[in-house]
Amino acid sequence: MKLTALLPILAAASLHAAPALILHHGKIVTVDDRFRIASAIAIEADGRITAVGENDDILALKADSTRLLDLGGKTLLPGLMDSHVHPGAAMTEFDHEITTMENIAGVLAYIAGRVKASRPGEFISLRQVFITRLDEKRYPTCAELDRVAPDNPVVFSTGPDSMLNSLALKLGGYSRDFKAPEGSVGKMETDPATGEPTGLLRSLSHNVKAPSSSTKSASAGDIYRRTLELFRDYNAVGLTTVADRDSSLKNVELYAQMLAKGDLTVRMRPSPGIPSMSLWPACEKAIDEVIAHPLTKPDPMLQIIGTKVYLDGGMLTGSAWMIDPWGVSEAYGISDPQYRGVQKIPADRLKQLVEKVTAAGLQFTAHSVGDAAVQLLIDTYADVNQRHSIRAARSSITHCNFMHPESIAKAAKLGVCIDLQPIWLHMDGRTLTQHFGDGRMARFQPLRACFDQKIIVGGGSDHMQKIGSFRSVNPYNPWLGMWTAITRKARKLENPVHIENAITREEALRLYTINNAFLLKNEQHTGSLEKGKLADMILVDRDPLTCPIDDLVQTRVLKTWLGGKVVFEKK
Repeated sequence: MKLTALLPILAAASLHAAPALILHHGKIVTVDDRFRIASAIAIEADGRITAVGENDDILALKADSTRLLDLGGKTLLPGLMDSHVHPGAAMTEFDHEITTMENIAGVLAYIAGRVKASRPGEFISLRQVFITRLDEKRYPTCAELDRVAPDNPVVFSTGPDSMLNSLALKLGGYSRDFKAPEGSVGKMETDPATGEPTGLLRSLSHNVKAPSSSTKSASAGDIYRRTLELFRDYNAVGLTTVADRDSSLKNVELYAQMLAKGDLTVRMRPSPGIPSMSLWPACEKAIDEVIAHPLTKPDPMLQIIGTKVYLDGGMLTGSAWMIDPWGVSEAYGISDPQYRGVQKIPADRLKQLVEKVTAAGLQFTAHSVGDAAVQLLIDTYADVNQRHSIRAARSSITHCNFMHPESIAKAAKLGVCIDLQPIWLHMDGRTLTQHFGDGRMARFQPLRACFDQKIIVGGGSDHMQKIGSFRSVNPYNPWLGMWTAITRKARKLENPVHIENAITREEALRLYTINNAFLLKNEQHTGSLEKGKLADMILVDRDPLTCPIDDLVQTRVLKTWLGGKVVFEKK
C-alpha cells in the first residue's frame, strides 16, 4: 500500500490514541471563554491536552500505558504568565547581597557598607530603590550621600532619574553651567535660590567616569546558571510564560541556547529594545535586525513578539509625562508648579517607529506611564491604523498607569492591548495617593473600565532585581498581583485605592492567563486548559476562587507542568 493511502488510516488511529497522563478528581479551572470548571483532564504524550471533562468520561479514555494522578479535590489552573520581566534581575546580587531598604537610614547604611568594601575614588551605584517605597518618600540628598561617602562618587538611580553626591557631580561635569546635550529631554535640577545643582538628574544618563567598586565579574556560565535559577523560581510560583521587555538580541541568543539544551523552563516572549532617539538610519537598522531575526516566526516556546521603546519617565521617580502638572513636591524634588514630567520621544519620531514596527506585523509597545504619554501613543496608533491594522499587530501600551477615560475608549475601539503591573498599586499607592490626591488617583490603573470595555489587559510585575518572588524589585509573585487587582489595597495605606476600579477573581485569573496569552501572541497554544492546547498547568494548595481573599497571597504551587512535563514540584 502506498504511503499516501496509509495517511488517513494513521491519522484516524492517532485521534484515538490513549492519553499518556490523566489527572482526575480535581477542580479543573479551564479559564476558557465560559470559564468552565471540570474534574479531569487528559494529556497526550506530545504535551497537548486531548480532553477536559468529568471524571468518568476522561477516565474511560485510559489504557494500560496511561499514568493516573488523583488530584484529591485540589485545584488545577492554567500556567500563569507575566507580561513584563527583566531576567537580568538574576545577576543583581551576583557580587553581593542587597538588603531591602525601607528608609533613608537603610539606604545610607548600605552605601556606607559599600564604601568600606571599596577603595577611595571607586564608583558606588545603587539602583531601583524607589523613593515611593521609603518611609520618608523622598530621595536621599546630595549632602546625605556626601556624609557617608565623601571620597567615593555615588549615584542613587531609581528608574530614569538619579541623585548624585558632590564627587559624582564633579566627575560628571555637572555644575551650575551644565547644559543638557542637544536633543536630550533630560534635566538637571537646580536650587531655585542658588542656581547650584541639587544632585538630581531627570532622564539624563550620568556621565560619571570612575573605576567600579565591584569585586567580581560574571562569566557567561555564571549568567546562564543564575538565569536558570531565576526561571525555576518563576516556575515555583506558577509562571510558565514570561515576556522579556526591553530585551536584546544577545539575550535572545541565551534563551535559544537554553532551549537547545533542554534547559528552558518558561516560554519566553522577548521584545528587544530600540534606540528610539538615535539618528533615524541607526534606529531603522535596529528595527530591521529584529524584523529579519528567524525567531520572529510564530513559535510557542521562544518567539520575538515585537519591540519596546521609552516614551516617558517614571511614575515612581516623578518624571512620568502627565496631562496635568505634577505639583510641587519635596519628595520628588519638583519645584516648578507647571512641571508635567518628561516626554522622551517627539510625536513625529513616535509615528515613524510605530509605522515601521507594526507594518512588519510585530507588536510595538512603549513604556508609557503617565496619562499624557498614554494619550499620545493611542493617538499615534489611531493615525497608523488608517494604513494597517494596529489590532492585528497586537499593539500595546506598557505600564499605562494613568489613563484618561477618552484614552480607554479609544484603546478599546482600536484593539490596543495593555501590559500593566498591579504590584505598583500595592507597593506605591500610598505615596502616589498622598501626592496626587484621591481625585486624580481615580485614573490610576482603571482595570474595571478596561475590562468592561473589552480591552485585553495582561498582568505583569516589571521584575527588575533579585531572585525571590516577594523580596524582588518589583515582587513577581503573581498571587500578590491578583490580590492587589481584586482588593486595590496598598501597603501602609488603610483604605483601598478606588475600589470601584477593582476586578473579580475570575478576571484576575484571566489577567495572568488567557489575556496574557493573547497579549504575548500565544493564545492558540496556551492560556487556558482546552483540547488541543499545550498542557501548561499548575496544581495549587487552595482554590483561588473561593479561599478567604486575604489568603490568596499565600497560595502555594504544589506542581508546575510545561507542555505536560513537570518543571517544578514542591518538596
